[in-house]
Amino acid sequence: MLRFERSDDRNILIISADGPLKETDFKEFARQIVANTPAPRPLHLMLRTESFPGWESFEAFEAHLRFVSEHHRRIEKIAVVTDSTLLKVLPHIASLLVHPKIKHFDLAETNIALTWLEISR
Repeated sequence: MLRFERSDDRNILIISADGPLKETDFKEFARQIVANTPAPRPLHLMLRTESFPGWESFEAFEAHLRFVSEHHRRIEKIAVVTDSTLLKVLPHIASLLVHPKIKHFDLAETNIALTWLEISR
């Protein structure tokens, strides 16, 4: 399940993951991206989770791939804030495939991640 928190003054959407991701999570995520992308400024995201949540079903995995394909150009930066070993590696791989600049931060570095998101490329 995904939870969304908007930081209007910073142009940052904070996404927290608790439990396996559902197909409906990505429909809501897409709605949040469209609603929170202030033209002409691209959006910055913070993905925050203690561990890799996985997907509830194959349909949820497909919805995740569709979401990335359809929305990655609206996003300039993604801070992945986690202590998960797997999620520490994935940003390096994902940055080769999608538009946003992606960087990993440990959970204890949440404020550093916010500062990184606020600074222009």
